[in-house]
Amino acid sequence: MTRLALAAVLAAALAGCGSTAGGAGRATVWVTRDRGAHVLRVAGVPAGGSAMQALDRVASVKTRFGGRYVREVDGLEERGRRAWFYYVNGYLADRSAADYRLASGDVEWWDYRSWRDPFDDAVVIGAFPEPFRHGYDGRRRRTVVVSSNRALGRRIARLVGGRLARIASPGANVIEIARAARPRFRAELRRPGPGSPVRFVLDETFASRLLARPGLARHRYSVP
Repeated sequence: MTRLALAAVLAAALAGCGSTAGGAGRATVWVTRDRGAHVLRVAGVPAGGSAMQALDRVASVKTRFGGRYVREVDGLEERGRRAWFYYVNGYLADRSAADYRLASGDVEWWDYRSWRDPFDDAVVIGAFPEPFRHGYDGRRRRTVVVSSNRALGRRIARLVGGRLARIASPGANVIEIARAARPRFRAELRRPGPGSPVRFVLDETFASRLLARPGLARHRYSVP
């Protein structure tokens, strides 16, 4: 069994009954490959079902471990160190897709990519303005925006449902707008685990472009 498959089984076991979030509304499913470089499917699905059920509605899926681990989507099969990973609102999920229940507004993103460690790329920018709007597992954290350009910071704060602040407070999601940043838009976890606080860093020029086109970074892991 590969390290990736073992990680998937352990995550499923630890998850127990899984997410309890759900309810009426719609969620979105994306299917991509190569860190979002190629978009294969984009579809709306009913909220309230599992992430696995949602994927099965929009694509042809083959699984392992009693339907708890995705090994193939639309003929694209796990091979060596290329496999399917899924994100919810930008967070790399911590459980089998059979155990994650989608809430209204969630973005479920499957990406077929190479990997060194299955837990690399634990949070990505490609679902922006998620995870700020809907969080993970039905829980949304407060968000602060830190920017020396206060007018720009306020506009970004309105976009993500946060507020402008002078410093990054503990336990909050943080968006930092810098005069220059490399890469230009990137994400990291402030603490380990999906649903934990995130830190997004972007430069002023890219922030201004995001206000005009919030989907500018869609399907991207980062913007160099």
